[in-house]
Amino acid sequence: MSKAKTPADLTITPRDRRFGRGGDRYRRWWLNDDPIATAFYNALSVTFPKGEGFFVDSVRKFRDDAPPRLAAEINAFVKQEVLHTREHVAFNRHVTDQGYDVSRLERRVDDELAITKGRPPIANLAATMCLEHFTAILAHELVATPAHLAGGDAEAVAMWRWHAIEEIEHKGVAYDTWMHATRDWTRLKRWYVKSLVMVIVTAKFFHGRTTGILDLLDQDGLRGPAVQWRLFRYAFGRPGMARKIMGAWASFFLPGFHPWNHDDRALIGKVDSNYAAARMPAVA
Repeated sequence: MSKAKTPADLTITPRDRRFGRGGDRYRRWWLNDDPIATAFYNALSVTFPKGEGFFVDSVRKFRDDAPPRLAAEINAFVKQEVLHTREHVAFNRHVTDQGYDVSRLERRVDDELAITKGRPPIANLAATMCLEHFTAILAHELVATPAHLAGGDAEAVAMWRWHAIEEIEHKGVAYDTWMHATRDWTRLKRWYVKSLVMVIVTAKFFHGRTTGILDLLDQDGLRGPAVQWRLFRYAFGRPGMARKIMGAWASFFLPGFHPWNHDDRALIGKVDSNYAAARMPAVA
């Protein structure tokens, strides 16, 4: 079992903010007038409403058996994810307002989630734990490297940064829930299962999101090997989101891993003051 723990003084605080509700519309290519960068985030956003609903359902099933502190953190996690879902629904409306057809992307999410139907709750919790690691390391990089969102429409950038700090804040909840739910397992069994699930989740995540990005780019008339190369350079070159998270992704497989082995709460502080008025009652 990992000896690391979620910091005892951590608070998980939902921030009830609404973005992009004014009369101004986002640009079609809202991120630096770059179709590749815009499609990268648009495709990711389309997955969030249903994906985060899955996360909530998976973790909440283990709340009643959790110790009081973890149960409180699960409650706060649920509140944050519900707010994220609401804001990505609104963001995705801007995407479709620009003429993009996201129905194929949504069907892929439905197909991915359909695989989880009828599976034991612990299996869905394992998938959630792995995907929450993905969202946490993406969120860390998004806040740590401002270049990722440079040149973006202000409200869209604010929404992504707000989402990112809350993903950092609750990054240990699904993992701690998994550790508690598997407390009677051997260390080898726990490591084997979580590692296997992470490999599967990673393959599906990259395939699904790449397909979605290329679908959106195709709707802009951008297709073929040259466009695929541009996407590869964006993800693995500059600004290189996929390249920069590889080390943090690999750390998941190390003995003694815990999301809070890397305490990056300082990144939350860089953004949180912008949303002070939206902070809901904190959950310790």
